[in-house]
Amino acid sequence: MLHSLFNFFLISLFFYNSCIAHHYTFTVKEVPYTKLCSTKKILTVNGQFPGPVLKAYKGDTIYVTVRNRASENITMHWHGVEQPRNPWSAGPEYITQCPIRPGSDFTYKVIFSIEDTTVWWHAHSSWTRATVHGLIFIYPLLAEPLPFLEADHEVPLILGEWWKKDVREVVEEFIRTGGAPNVSDALTINGHPGFLYPCSKSDTFHLAVEEGKTYRIRMVNAAMNLILFFAIANHTLTVVGADGHYTKPLNANYITISPGETLDVLLQADQNPENTYYMAARAYQTGNITFNNSTTIGVLRYISSSKTKTSLFSGSYPNLPFYNDTSAAFGFFTKIKSLFSGQVPVQISRRIITTISINLLRCPQNSCAGPNGSRLAASMNNISFVTPSHVDILKAYYLHIKGVYGTRFPDFPPLIFNFTAENQPLFLQTPRLATEVKVVEFGEVVELVIQGTSLVGGGLDHPMHLHGFSFFVVGVGLGNYNISDEDPSSRYNLDDPPYKNTMTVPRNGWIAIRFAAVNPGVWFMHCHFDRHQTWGMNVVFIVKNGIWPNQQMLPPPDDLPPCH
Repeated sequence: MLHSLFNFFLISLFFYNSCIAHHYTFTVKEVPYTKLCSTKKILTVNGQFPGPVLKAYKGDTIYVTVRNRASENITMHWHGVEQPRNPWSAGPEYITQCPIRPGSDFTYKVIFSIEDTTVWWHAHSSWTRATVHGLIFIYPLLAEPLPFLEADHEVPLILGEWWKKDVREVVEEFIRTGGAPNVSDALTINGHPGFLYPCSKSDTFHLAVEEGKTYRIRMVNAAMNLILFFAIANHTLTVVGADGHYTKPLNANYITISPGETLDVLLQADQNPENTYYMAARAYQTGNITFNNSTTIGVLRYISSSKTKTSLFSGSYPNLPFYNDTSAAFGFFTKIKSLFSGQVPVQISRRIITTISINLLRCPQNSCAGPNGSRLAASMNNISFVTPSHVDILKAYYLHIKGVYGTRFPDFPPLIFNFTAENQPLFLQTPRLATEVKVVEFGEVVELVIQGTSLVGGGLDHPMHLHGFSFFVVGVGLGNYNISDEDPSSRYNLDDPPYKNTMTVPRNGWIAIRFAAVNPGVWFMHCHFDRHQTWGMNVVFIVKNGIWPNQQMLPPPDDLPPCH
């Protein structure tokens, strides 16, 4: 009888929680932090770096009031949350909203729907996300069992970058000069650089585990411009979720994680408890560019009362792949599979092929800091995206404001050439500057092929992120995609491809993704290397309303930040 009453109490509590709205307050303010022997003020949420963890059940709606008490504009993005019919809370500055200005507030309505595991939130104006970010833990409804071993504990783990200089100054300098931004001074685990960096012995992340227990690591790569390898010495990591969705269990000695990606990883505390083990992250980087090649270290120790605390420097280090090991990086990426099979749209109604490139713009008297005195830029289908500065695209679309954007983003590269050739004609390096969007009918099944090019520097990897949707990554390859192949499905995985919102295009390679355009609104797609986003490797999808009320955009909120 007592057991039945307890079950009734749990069920009643669940339905009560499901029927009330959960409200959070994010106060954005500048707070001094000391790292790497120096102190600077950084943007934070509620004074925390990294920011607070949000928790929700599948299908919940939460409200987050952002109070901007800092000295610069801010917006928030709920990365991996599809926000059905609600682009008003998607967050990218001047794409779906004008910024929350200093002294102002805005309440985001965050609608969870099909997300199951871990996603995250971050600022989406300029480079403010460098310190304004945090995780979102999603839990199943009580009647839904987890498709993997239930963990004894959960561990939030955020990989990031730290600049000794004010990040605003880093951005202002590379925009002004036209060159590449200064690389970061450290990598971090949960905001801690680790003892390999100066003045950081006490600024090292520690994870205490109990022998025999299982730990669910909910992690994100919040770095601004680096794909990262990560491992824990002597411990196998089992991936069970990626980008908010369950995956088939994947045992790995290391993981590769790109900016914007989230992973759910199980860690078994099954090693000798008398030893100390290090976790480490460092860059995966291709191409001939300067990057932060340092390593951040964290410490994993077993809880044991039978031993004396060992020296910080006496642990086992993990083996990480070499920094430019493409086979290791994409060997991991391509092993991730959806938990479920048979969910990929087999018939498509529209194929869009786009190139992604690093480009150059000429400067008067060759006065810029890019190659040969030029200004660095980036593009999709040879269009370097120009972000509006006075009114956002969503408002312009909703209110039929003319002159804010064009609708001529092409379905096909405007120039056909050997995209991955070692030497390219110089005229190909110059893009067109424009604010062009791609309009899609509601219900269209889209296949989007993203082809990397070798323009300027021989090519790079690009983690591409789409707001408002998850997509099936049906194909990944090196070299040129066969654009003349009318039915490339024989080269695809149409059974159990990963269901993602961020996927990395390999250097001088391509990916093919599929999604059903059933979320009406204005949705941003961009490279999640922030320097490439700043340079214009972006596009906007406008998905038209359907014919039924539940296929149409929600009306705008009353407190939407005004445009000036």
